[in-house]
Amino acid sequence: MTKTAKTSRITAIVLTLVMLLGTMCIAGTATAGAATDRVRLYSSGITFTKYGASTYEVFVQTRDNAQNQKVTVHYFYMPSLGWADSEATYVTTLNDGSKIWKATFSSFNCKYAIKYEADGETIWDNNNGRDYNGTETIGAAPVAAESLSSMRSMNDYQINAVLQNYAYHKNVFVRYTTDGWNSYKDQALGYSKTNADGTETWTTRLNLGNITNYSNFRYAICYQVNGTEFWANYFGANYGFNFSIHH
Repeated sequence: MTKTAKTSRITAIVLTLVMLLGTMCIAGTATAGAATDRVRLYSSGITFTKYGASTYEVFVQTRDNAQNQKVTVHYFYMPSLGWADSEATYVTTLNDGSKIWKATFSSFNCKYAIKYEADGETIWDNNNGRDYNGTETIGAAPVAAESLSSMRSMNDYQINAVLQNYAYHKNVFVRYTTDGWNSYKDQALGYSKTNADGTETWTTRLNLGNITNYSNFRYAICYQVNGTEFWANYFGANYGFNFSIHH
């Protein structure tokens, strides 16, 4: 075989490999890293903790027109069992057209990343390579209620809101009912602290000592800033006694 023939054959093989790799990339690409407009953590919280394990609910926001969307939370369960997956279910569509998904899982040492699949493409939100650790009350959400211990006193029932610091001047209040929304009251929240990620925690305490039917207690949080109102109402279901860390 001449040198020219050998060169031509090698060139043909290289071109074939390039075409195959290109086809694979078109069929399914993967992107990993920080949150993007297409997928990002929206909010999260702990619902149960006992014997060293905690149950988390994670809400994910997707902003995409793809028909077949799949959201999965890839989480670390415990050292002897390693990583597992929890497929998220669709919750609602927000006013801006983005979708909210919810995944629930238990972990002894919480670490997780968000996997989004649509139209043959896979995108990861792994918090810039650091993974999420379950302490993030909000991601993209403007405001959310923080889940606290269910062992709170009814005479001094604490409510915390975690919010984005969009401006210095802001107003935060809780709207709550003890009779199933036949009536309601508003009570202001006060600034408590600035968190390590730049978000703020605001808090208040309600006197619920006279309540007789816990299921009639519901609340939502309103965050007013720059002429805009943001409501955290558990995506229309409102918060209640069940929105707590149970032991």
